[in-house]
Amino acid sequence: MKLSFAQKIHSWVIVLWAVMSIVIMGSAAIVAAFFSKDGHVPHLIGRFWAKSILWISRVKVDVQGKDHLDPEVSHVFMANHQSFFDIPVLLGELPCQFRWLAKAELFKVPLFGAAMRGAGYISIDRSDRHAAIKSLKIAAGKIKNGVSVLIFPEGTRSRDGRLRPFKKGGFFLAIDSGVPIIPIVIHGTREIMPRDTLDIRPGKVRVDIHMPIKSTDYCRDTKDDLLKKVRNEFTGQL
Repeated sequence: MKLSFAQKIHSWVIVLWAVMSIVIMGSAAIVAAFFSKDGHVPHLIGRFWAKSILWISRVKVDVQGKDHLDPEVSHVFMANHQSFFDIPVLLGELPCQFRWLAKAELFKVPLFGAAMRGAGYISIDRSDRHAAIKSLKIAAGKIKNGVSVLIFPEGTRSRDGRLRPFKKGGFFLAIDSGVPIIPIVIHGTREIMPRDTLDIRPGKVRVDIHMPIKSTDYCRDTKDDLLKKVRNEFTGQL
């Protein structure tokens, strides 16, 4: 459905604010990284940025299942990916510290990419197998230091809302690190901001945080069983 003229204006105001706020808060995150080696402060700055995007976009987010999060335990969070808007939703509304494991292209965005590095987020280049393995090892190190990691197992945004095949790297990461996987099912971001457009609509998003799935019950040889179990958490809702 096409936006009205007023909605178009509002959408461009949001985009303008997103660019301006990336410059301001991205710079702040880069500076903060020098004083916060663990990345906690840059992540909090990123959370503030994300909440500002949600506010100006008039998007309400309802998060269910927060009681499944244990702040004393590291997790591998796995979320479905329907829209660029998934990023501010998760960054702004997940009530815990985490580090993104994100595709390398995002780290090439001026200031935004530098701010992501400052927060300790991890670039993964899936076109380069050796580089991808190195990224997973870095992520494993973050987990051992007590920080959770968030991954989009589909690797990219869905074009039609249907769940894409899952990449296996995140499952290797969970098994090798011995930490539980928490599936996170996002509803509604595709309607807020469809893929391949800058149009942004006000609306509601629901985020369902599922119960942790133990990775210690699996090994590398049974990773496909773990993948299937995690995927079933999404197919039952999408």
